[in-house]
Amino acid sequence: MEVEPFVDAQKAADFLNLRPRRLLELARAGSIPAYPIGDGHRRVWRFRLSEIALALAARAIKCGDAAVRTGKGKH
Repeated sequence: MEVEPFVDAQKAADFLNLRPRRLLELARAGSIPAYPIGDGHRRVWRFRLSEIALALAARAIKCGDAAVRTGKGKH
């Protein structure tokens, strides 16, 4: 079984077409799956692209359902 490697904030930000700073804000807020490394004030964050993709796909489904229920979906 092959384990997916972690990527840094730059690669994860490129994957999402975001700036690394915004990606780190989302990670700190718990909005995307991320792994802080270190106990100090300046933590290093690592990401798995497959987990980010799954989290966003799940969120898109929930948002799509809400749009349909409120009548704001595509017509």
